[in-house]
Amino acid sequence: MPATNPGALAGLRVLDLSTLLAAPQIAAVLGDFGADVVKWEPPGGDPLRRIGAQRDGRSMLWPYVNRNKRSVVLDLDTPEGARALRGLAAGVDVVVANHPEPVLRRWGADRASLHAQNPDLVVVSVSCYGTDGPYADRFGNGSLAEGFAGLTHLTGAADGPPTLPSLPLGDSLTALSGVIGVLLACRNREVLGGGGQHVDVSMYEPVLGLLGPTIAGWDPGAAAPARTGSRVAGGVPRNVYRTRDGHWVVVSGTTDRQVARVLGVIGRDSAEDHERFGTSGARLAAADELDALLAAWVVGRDRADVVAALVAARIPVAPVNDLAALLADPHVAARENLRTVATPEAGDVLMPAPAPRLSATPGRIGAPGPAVGEHTAEVLAEFGVEA
Repeated sequence: MPATNPGALAGLRVLDLSTLLAAPQIAAVLGDFGADVVKWEPPGGDPLRRIGAQRDGRSMLWPYVNRNKRSVVLDLDTPEGARALRGLAAGVDVVVANHPEPVLRRWGADRASLHAQNPDLVVVSVSCYGTDGPYADRFGNGSLAEGFAGLTHLTGAADGPPTLPSLPLGDSLTALSGVIGVLLACRNREVLGGGGQHVDVSMYEPVLGLLGPTIAGWDPGAAAPARTGSRVAGGVPRNVYRTRDGHWVVVSGTTDRQVARVLGVIGRDSAEDHERFGTSGARLAAADELDALLAAWVVGRDRADVVAALVAARIPVAPVNDLAALLADPHVAARENLRTVATPEAGDVLMPAPAPRLSATPGRIGAPGPAVGEHTAEVLAEFGVEA
C-alpha cells in the first residue's frame, strides 16, 4: 500500500481484549485496512503464543492472527492494570472481547462499565452461543458451533459419520461476522449519529447462515436433510471426481444449459440423453446415473485434460488443490493471494493476503505479530495512561 494511503479504516482505534483465534481475527482484519489495533496481553503473553504449529519454540499462528497490532502487557487483576485498561478503552472506538462477563466485570471492562465512560464505544462480544438465551453461559468454540448449528450433521459421506472440517471454519466465519458488525455499528455512529452500541457475535449464528439455502428448501414437516457427500439434493452434476492420474476435480454445472454442454463433452449428446437429463426434474430423477456417467468420463483422463476440456465448454470446473498446489498456481501468484511475511519470532510465515481487494485503499500486512508487551510504554504514553 502506498505510504500516502493509510487504509480505509485509518483513524479507527481498536482495543483487542480477546484471546485465542476467532475474536482476535476480527481485530486483525480491521488492522489490515488501516485501523490502529492495540492488543492486550496478560503477563507472560497470550496463550496463543504457545498453541499450534511451532518453529524453534515460537508460534507460527501468532504472527498471522495478531498482525498489524501493538502489544501492551497489563495485569488486569491489579488495580493499576485495570485502571490502565479503562484508560485505553476511553480512548478507542472499538473494543473486541471474548472473556466471560464475570471476568470482564472484575476488570471493569464489562459492557455497562465501558459504555458508562465512553458512550460512543462499539463493544464487540464474542462467544459460542451469544449473550442471551439459555446457553449464554456455556463455553464453546468454533468446532462446537459447527456441530450445534447443523453443519457437521450435513458434512461427510451419506453412509458415514458426521464430519468436522480439517480447519477452524467456525472461528474464521465468526471473525468475518464480527468485522461486518463493527463496520455496521461504526457507520451507524459516524454517519447516522447513532452513538455506540453492543455487537453480539455468537459463533454458531454465522455457521447457521451457511445453511440458509438448505433451511429455505426444507419443509419442517418433512424429514430433516441428511448428508449427501459432495452432492447436493437440488442439482446434478455437482461432485468431486477422481481423474486418471490420481487427482481430483470439482464439477458443478447444474443448469439446463450447462448440462447440455456436459452431455456433449462426455459423448452423450443423443436426443434420448437430452430427454433423460436435459431438464432439472428429469435429471434429478436420474441423478445417480448422470453422476456416474460424468465420473466414468473424468476417470479416463488426466486432471489437466479434464479441466481444459470443461473450461473450453464453459462448464464450471476447478482442480481440488492442496496448499502446495495453491502456492504454485499462476492465478494465485498473479493476484498475490499468498504472502511470505518475515517475522522476528518465527521466521518466514506464509499468510493469505488481505481480502477483499479495494482499488483505492487496499489492505496490507504491515508488522507481524508483536513481541510480548513490545509497545506497552509507547501506547500508554500515547493514550496518556499510567499503569
